Amino acid sequence: MKTIRILALAVGLSLAATAALAQAPAVTAPRPAPAPSLPANVAPQGQPVVSVDLFKDEGMALFSAQWRIKEAKIVEIPAIANHMDGYDKTYDIAPHAGEAGFDDSSWPAMPAKVLGERRGGGKISFIWYRAAFAMPAKVGDLDVTGMRAVLTVVVDDYAEVWVNGEMPRKAGYVSPGSVQGFNMPNRVVLTTGVKPGEKEQVAIFGINGPISVAPANFLSFREAHIDFYRP
Repeated sequence: MKTIRILALAVGLSLAATAALAQAPAVTAPRPAPAPSLPANVAPQGQPVVSVDLFKDEGMALFSAQWRIKEAKIVEIPAIANHMDGYDKTYDIAPHAGEAGFDDSSWPAMPAKVLGERRGGGKISFIWYRAAFAMPAKVGDLDVTGMRAVLTVVVDDYAEVWVNGEMPRKAGYVSPGSVQGFNMPNRVVLTTGVKPGEKEQVAIFGINGPISVAPANFLSFREAHIDFYRP
C-alpha cells in the first residue's frame, strides 16, 4: 500500500507539472542578432592606410570627380495594383537618381569647397549628391592598387547611399547604404580591390529629418572621404 501511495503521488506531481507547463506562455528562442553589415560590403575597422577628403577640390581631382546636385521632390502618383479601397493615389520621389545609367549631366556642378553648405527649403526636404570616382593608382606616393576603398559620408540628418546603381541593403541587417541614424555615418565599400581607372558611380540621397517632426532647419553635408585599407 505504501508503494501504491508513492506511485500515486508521483503521478499526481507529474500531472500537475504538465498542467503548469500547458498554462505557461510559450517560450521561443531569441532571434539571432543581425550581422553588423552585409557580408559583401563589410567596411574594415581601425585606421585606414590613407584617407582622401572629398570636401576639398584637390581630393576630388585625385579621382577626376565632380560633385553635382539636384533637389528631389515628393510627387503624387497613382496607387499600385491591388491597393486597398480608399487609397487611389500614393507618393514617390523624383528623380530616381540612384539608378544605374542615370544622366546627371544637366545638373549644376558644385565645387567641393561648398559641399557642406546648407540646402533645401527646410522642413521635409531632399537633395541628391552625385559623383563618379575614377580610382587612382596612387595617393601621394602610396600605391593603392588592390586596396579596399571605403566611402564614408555624414549627412545632417540622414542619408541613403547608392553605388553603381545599387543601394546595399538587406532586411534584418544593418545595411551600409540605408539610413544609419540621426547624423550617423554611412560607410560603404566602393571596391574590395582598387583597379586604377575603374569608375565607381556614387549617388547620395540626403534627407532633412526627422520626417514625422519636420525640423525648422536645413539639410547639410557634414563629412565625405574615401579611405583605403590594405586587403
